[in-house]
Amino acid sequence: MRIFIAVRTRFAEDALGAAIERGVRQLVVLGAGLDTYAYRGAWRDRLRIFEVDHPATQAWKRQRLAEAAIPLPAGLAFAPIDFERQTLAGSLEAAGFDPARQTFFTWLGVVPYLTEEAAWATLGFIARLPNGAHVVFDYSDPPASLPPEMRASHDARAAHVAGLGEPLRNYFESDQLRAKLMDLGFTEVEDLGPREIALRYFPSRVSSAAGRGGHILRAAAMRG
Repeated sequence: MRIFIAVRTRFAEDALGAAIERGVRQLVVLGAGLDTYAYRGAWRDRLRIFEVDHPATQAWKRQRLAEAAIPLPAGLAFAPIDFERQTLAGSLEAAGFDPARQTFFTWLGVVPYLTEEAAWATLGFIARLPNGAHVVFDYSDPPASLPPEMRASHDARAAHVAGLGEPLRNYFESDQLRAKLMDLGFTEVEDLGPREIALRYFPSRVSSAAGRGGHILRAAAMRG
């Protein structure tokens, strides 16, 4: 799991760097939690950054930053939201987001915990932005499609997070996900499953990589 977290961060930041060269000037970190990009990222000075998360989580993070004497960057804005009850558009607008500027969204470690309706509402908002947008998020194959040993591991993790009050709610089949993203208006979809992740980042492990499991996906809706 730790390796997957590191890989999805690397993938997202590599994609962000490429998107900046294509005109991106805003970064939205959805479900930001303790994300640190705004405080150390290579391209942070070229971006207006919005951290989106639950108000209580943001208050806790800001307290931790203050305790560590880490100043808030001038280009950072906090956009508090409850994803299940408020709209992303309204939260971002209140924080000063400019929908006319090409924007990159990172959405890591969040989608599996949302309802399908909430996930698609957010993806629809991103796809409709008038001057193009990019998003990177992670998801998992449905548990029923996993081999027995992986299913057992998944079920144990699912029970653990459910006990913490954060049940896993959302899974996707890759082909269906790609088709629906294209229907929404995304023009590019790059989806790395376990074997593609191994091929890119751990080539010596390709032969032992699972065929099913966690995915990291980049989608872009480019205009013109």
